[in-house]
Amino acid sequence: MDKIIMVDNNKIKISNPDKLLWSELGITKVDYLKYLIYITPYIIKHAKDRFLTTIRYPDGYDEKFFYQKKVPSYAPEFVDSAKWKDGSEYINLNKQATLVWLGNLASLEFHTTFNRIQKPFSPTNLVFDLDPSEGQVFEQVIEVALKVHDTLNKLNITSYVKTSGATGLQIYIPIGEKYDYNEARKISKFFAEYFANKYPELITIERLKEKRGKKLYFDYLQMWEGKSIITPYSPRATKYASVSMPVKWEEVEAGIKPQDFTIFNALDRIKKVGDIFEPLLDNKNVESFSSILQQIK
Repeated sequence: MDKIIMVDNNKIKISNPDKLLWSELGITKVDYLKYLIYITPYIIKHAKDRFLTTIRYPDGYDEKFFYQKKVPSYAPEFVDSAKWKDGSEYINLNKQATLVWLGNLASLEFHTTFNRIQKPFSPTNLVFDLDPSEGQVFEQVIEVALKVHDTLNKLNITSYVKTSGATGLQIYIPIGEKYDYNEARKISKFFAEYFANKYPELITIERLKEKRGKKLYFDYLQMWEGKSIITPYSPRATKYASVSMPVKWEEVEAGIKPQDFTIFNALDRIKKVGDIFEPLLDNKNVESFSSILQQIK
């Protein structure tokens, strides 16, 4: 039986509340909505004022899915939107009511653009997406991430890391909208080529999966206008109900797995360690790569 709940003084109908979204784990839609309600402050502050793409799984995480980019015609009035350059209206995930409404639609993943709505051509961070090739284990991802981190440290470049929630790690470097996408792409390519050349047995920038072999893919191309990345604290459609979780570098060094962080323990973890990605929000203490851009030009 459908239920009506009040969120932000808005009525939201919850359809099929007992429907299983992660059948093996016994997670119903109501369970999932509880997670979204509890985690709202953390997801919202990282997702708001960015163009949102959700992935919806009407019959559960392991069934058919589809991407939702544009605001559907049946969206309630409380859902705020922003216009992309092609005229399309995207959802702005800036309030709890919107998050709960999307959760009711079985949106199990929340992906946002690298830029804010207000500055559509300038990413807020450089992002290195470390994506394992088929047959690689997560320990290999950790090995590469630590080598990247060690090099950045030697260059006095501050970096932050989170699990993708699926198979990889994502390294963030704050740049505070100082560069447009063309400049940010050049900087990312510079680092990708450097690491691929320094560790040719471990890292590749080859886009074609069949040509990567057993090397880890250093994805610098994903960071581009209109493209998106999984939002911190967003769930993932995996059998573990895992979450894209910011982690400390010492945790990476000690050894972690993506399935260590799930909708069952995410909130307790944040209460314990805080929001590790919060420093990325204020556009302060950003890194400068002017010297690299001068070399490239």
